[in-house]
Amino acid sequence: MSLTADQTVEALRAAGEPTRLRVLSLLAGEELSVMELSGILDQSQPRVSRHLKLMTDAGLIERFPDGARVFYRLSSDPRARRLIDTVLDLLDATANGDDHRRLEDVRRTREVAASAYFERVAPQWDRIRSLYVCETAVEAAIQRAAGDGPFERVVDLGTGSGRMLTLLGRAARMSVGLDLSHNMLNIARANVSRAGLEKVELRHGDIFATRLPEHSADLVLVHQVLHYLADPAAAVAEAARLVMPGGRLLIVDFAPHQLEHLRAEHQHRRLGFSDPEMQRWLSGAGLRPAPPITLPPDTDGLTVSIWTAERPDVTKAKVA
Repeated sequence: MSLTADQTVEALRAAGEPTRLRVLSLLAGEELSVMELSGILDQSQPRVSRHLKLMTDAGLIERFPDGARVFYRLSSDPRARRLIDTVLDLLDATANGDDHRRLEDVRRTREVAASAYFERVAPQWDRIRSLYVCETAVEAAIQRAAGDGPFERVVDLGTGSGRMLTLLGRAARMSVGLDLSHNMLNIARANVSRAGLEKVELRHGDIFATRLPEHSADLVLVHQVLHYLADPAAAVAEAARLVMPGGRLLIVDFAPHQLEHLRAEHQHRRLGFSDPEMQRWLSGAGLRPAPPITLPPDTDGLTVSIWTAERPDVTKAKVA
């Protein structure tokens, strides 16, 4: 499906101004706040906001709030993205060099702040990790369960530090990580950048209402998130909604346990999930569950479970 003539003219008119072209070039690298764009462009926030509104109204970029901040990213509409890519390809690669150098300064500032935050929360994470099988074994099992790819689109819900993106992102044409925590997204941005991954979008998003297109990913990940949620079944249903025919949902969490102190100390709402419960949710969401993978700890503690399920590809089944 293509843009109409009127839509194309409106989009080109919205992009056809030097500052707006600079903004599009910056947002092609990553999502940015109004404050960050204002600093990079050396223009007032009201002026930058006017440019952003024009491009948002024309469907070139998307606006999304994150607490008291507002962030912008390039449109997720493939038609608009095609037009943007064409326009940016025509620009001299060195035209906005100063902008991108200032963007690197923003990234470094973010990374310093994210590292400080990680240092504050790291002791809690290490304490939890000490309760179950080593992370290396868990990640090796996740890679086996996910498969070698290549993946067209990987979506990581509750991405946290972005570890699943850095673990599996090299096998993906593009990846998306969602999280409600701005601080955790900054950690993820730093880790993704350090890993050298380019085709990754990190977004503020709610696991219960991702606003991502239905059947848009061939691998969806929910890693150590469900035990924090009041309604994990609803989160599984939303994750399953994103899985395309022939695609896979991979959930990593704890098997049922009795470590009650995790509720008070680490805000766990659920003390693990049973295989029948998880498989019921997956089947109810229209997926076909595979046998679960269980990774018990070396000593008494938490057992990690990996559940996978696929959306049947009716087209292939008919051909077969």
